[in-house]
Amino acid sequence: MALSYKARRRLSLLVLIVGLPAYVVVAVSILSTMDRLPHWLELPVYIFLGVAWAFPLKFVFLGVGKADPDAPQDANEDK
Repeated sequence: MALSYKARRRLSLLVLIVGLPAYVVVAVSILSTMDRLPHWLELPVYIFLGVAWAFPLKFVFLGVGKADPDAPQDANEDK
């Protein structure tokens, strides 16, 4: 199922505004329930968690910053 450009833009906005803060809260809550990790391991875990959310959602953000490919050619030109 291919998402349209407008659907991907809306979904990416929803992910960034609602999903990402919720993911941060869940990840930090889970890590806070565990005992404190060693300092040498804590930073790589947070870096991994900071990047891991984007891989399953890569298709949503693909091409969102570019001009709408479905729009008429005149609408894509900058004036």
